[in-house]
Amino acid sequence: MFARVELRAEDLVTSRRFYTTVLGALPIAPTERDADGRGTAWADFTLVQADERHPPTRRLHIGFAAASREAVDAFWTAGVHAGHHDDGPPGPRPQYLPDYYGAFLLDPDGNSVEAVHYDGVRSDGAVDHLWIRVGDLDAARAWYEALAPAAGWRLRGVDDEQAHFGGDGAGSSFALVCDGHPHTEHAHLAVVAADTGRAGLRHDPDGNRVELL
Repeated sequence: MFARVELRAEDLVTSRRFYTTVLGALPIAPTERDADGRGTAWADFTLVQADERHPPTRRLHIGFAAASREAVDAFWTAGVHAGHHDDGPPGPRPQYLPDYYGAFLLDPDGNSVEAVHYDGVRSDGAVDHLWIRVGDLDAARAWYEALAPAAGWRLRGVDDEQAHFGGDGAGSSFALVCDGHPHTEHAHLAVVAADTGRAGLRHDPDGNRVELL
């Protein structure tokens, strides 16, 4: 579903080192690097330098697809051995899916980064899912639902703390989460528009950027 998930880093060199280490263990290799050294892409995930107009991304959760449980273990071990912060060791998380297996780290800007494996995990991109923390779940859900016909996603489920969106069939998804924690800031999501007449850049109720290409 995602054409691009973009994070802006306070210190691009430090963050690039983190993502090169942990994604390399999955393994997911860089697919593109700007000639001026200001950004790097790993398939549908892009890391760029923050600036005055575009502050660092904070409090976003990104789940990266892993081909096996052993790859999840390698992701976490590589991060911890490199001195990065553990946010949850490798292990089953059956509260998500019966065979869900994940491990969690914090990137240098405090975003939650996960490697995840389960039956049917995507193999055609890097990003499996996002958690976007929101200030008002009803307002955020209504905004993303209104954009659904143009963006090509649909509401898959909702409860008191989450609204889950995804495309048709397998592929990436995202959840809007309102659980008492501060909301996600300065994330940038890009999708290929299902309705090209509505292409363009928008801001959700918390100020995150959603771009229809």
